[in-house]
Amino acid sequence: MTLMTIIIVVLIIQWIVVIWNRHALLKTRDNDSKTDTSAIKLSILVPARDEEANMEALITSIYHQTVLPDEVIVLDDHSSDRTPEILIELKQKYSTLKVLQGKRLPEDWSGKSYACHQLAKEAKGDWFVFLDADARLYPNALKELIAFLPSQKTGIVSGFPKQVVKTLSEALVVPLMMTFIMMHLPIRYVTKSQNPKFSAAHGGFIAIERSSYHKAGGHQAIRSSIVDDMALFTRQRAFGFPATLMKVDDWVCMRMYDSFKGVYTGFQKNIFAGVGRRVPLLLFVMLYYIGLFVMPFFLTPVVPISLVVVSYALGVGIKWIIDRTNRIPVWVSLLMPFSMILFVLIGTSSMVRSVTKKGYQWKGRHYQ
Repeated sequence: MTLMTIIIVVLIIQWIVVIWNRHALLKTRDNDSKTDTSAIKLSILVPARDEEANMEALITSIYHQTVLPDEVIVLDDHSSDRTPEILIELKQKYSTLKVLQGKRLPEDWSGKSYACHQLAKEAKGDWFVFLDADARLYPNALKELIAFLPSQKTGIVSGFPKQVVKTLSEALVVPLMMTFIMMHLPIRYVTKSQNPKFSAAHGGFIAIERSSYHKAGGHQAIRSSIVDDMALFTRQRAFGFPATLMKVDDWVCMRMYDSFKGVYTGFQKNIFAGVGRRVPLLLFVMLYYIGLFVMPFFLTPVVPISLVVVSYALGVGIKWIIDRTNRIPVWVSLLMPFSMILFVLIGTSSMVRSVTKKGYQWKGRHYQ
């Protein structure tokens, strides 16, 4: 009973934290500038490796914006599928599209960081907007982004795109990215504090001011990082530039993975790196989630079933608030215990593969 009481109390605290964070996240859009934005020049930068399924939809969404960017640059990072041919076709359709051929990957660089580095060297805009190839912009995305940038002036802006989930494995795991942020990171201090611990970003959508990007060393300074988005965000903060985590799910959507294998290998690559490769921290996080969302079901022989139901309802409620905020189908919240079990399995694999030096495979490349 004591353990069950502790679990319920912690879940109530998490409710309060999530509601507070939801309010803080929604408030990030209240500072849209009403000043003239015509002087702001945007460079859309897209690293692409084996993205034949995504390129046409992404580029089309960019060129159908109500406010067009000043340049769009895509780097083909040695694709082995039809990405190069599709880019040629798109360039014929959109004459201002610029296509780069990626250089050979140096040994001390991660693939995406090197691709972004090459893109930034070619970009001429005041702000660089890095998009993943599986992102899709809604028509007013750039217009609203440009309206916000004068109040930011410099630094970095990122946010979590609306996650499109179509399979059960996607629904169980992908929305957890925002769940972890909303449960533990004080979003109000992501913008106001200079503490690098208060950092969160999503590589699918990053806007960064040109001079602050270069002053902080750009992607060259984080060249070996697997979790490049977090590293870039933290680097900007370390140099004293403003860093904003913004609600952007009505600007951009994406489907990160389309299979269980994609979900598993994608998160396997990122989870352990995402906690700074700290074994005690990842073990604590996994035990914390299992304790809150799974353990109550194992206590049913020794505690009243009503308390188990209360704990489940609180857990589902936490997930429901987060999923509703980020436009994830509400039914996903009902699967919270299964989501956490799968997270623990993937997290354990991520940790073991790093500690044993087996590393990770992603898009034909090996990462440690």
